[in-house]
Amino acid sequence: MNARISTTWATVNLMELIYVAAVRQVRSTHGNAFISLLINVFQSVLFVMAFYAMFAFFSPTGQPSAPIRGDFMIYVMTGVFMYMVHIKTSSAVFGSEGPTSPMMQHAPMNTFIAIFSAALGALYIQTLTMIVMLGLYFLAFERFTLQDPAACLGMFMLAWLSGVGVGMVFLAAKPWAPNLVGIVSSIYQRINMFASGKMFVANTLPGFMISMFAWNPLFHVIDQTRGYAFLNYVPQNSNWLYPLAISLALIMGGLIAEAHTRKHASASWNSRG
Repeated sequence: MNARISTTWATVNLMELIYVAAVRQVRSTHGNAFISLLINVFQSVLFVMAFYAMFAFFSPTGQPSAPIRGDFMIYVMTGVFMYMVHIKTSSAVFGSEGPTSPMMQHAPMNTFIAIFSAALGALYIQTLTMIVMLGLYFLAFERFTLQDPAACLGMFMLAWLSGVGVGMVFLAAKPWAPNLVGIVSSIYQRINMFASGKMFVANTLPGFMISMFAWNPLFHVIDQTRGYAFLNYVPQNSNWLYPLAISLALIMGGLIAEAHTRKHASASWNSRG
């Protein structure tokens, strides 16, 4: 009985510590959590408007139209939301405190709590951003309908999970070559501006181009999301099992690599280039 109580109490303390660390992560952008949310909403709105302007520029009529029959803004936002939660989560995990951080001197803080709280903080902000933008669009512009909202939310969580996996791999490699890994992380984000497939429909790609994008878990997540959001679209070149398997593999590999890195950590790594 005492052992059960001790385990429960330890779990409660762990959850409380994760919560406090997650709040700290949310406030890292700005001291006011509301302002931090507004900043992220503004970034997402800029992405949406940029894609709207791009499609309008290339449209013969000057009015953008979705490659999928349905609401154009939903087509854009399904890509932007998945991209943002993936990239923001991988960046947050990559930037979380490592084993040589001063925060690790405060027991019972550890790298697992730092990683998990960073991922939760990113998920919290991106979820609120998605709710705010969809709510405003629904109330002020268009009464839209999603074919399967629950499945769309599941794909959102899968985009977050894959971001955790990618971020953990980068985090484990960061102490060995901080500058190089930072550059690779930035390149990965830039590549995903195009390779994620948020600007086009996977079903319209010719066969020889599928292999150029099929490696990317985010490509599958975005395409599957549009299949669940639109009644008239059935994804043929993607599946959700691939990003799930890749995400779990990356997380497990990242945990193993991070544990190995932690054993060799030293304070001098903070000044390595």
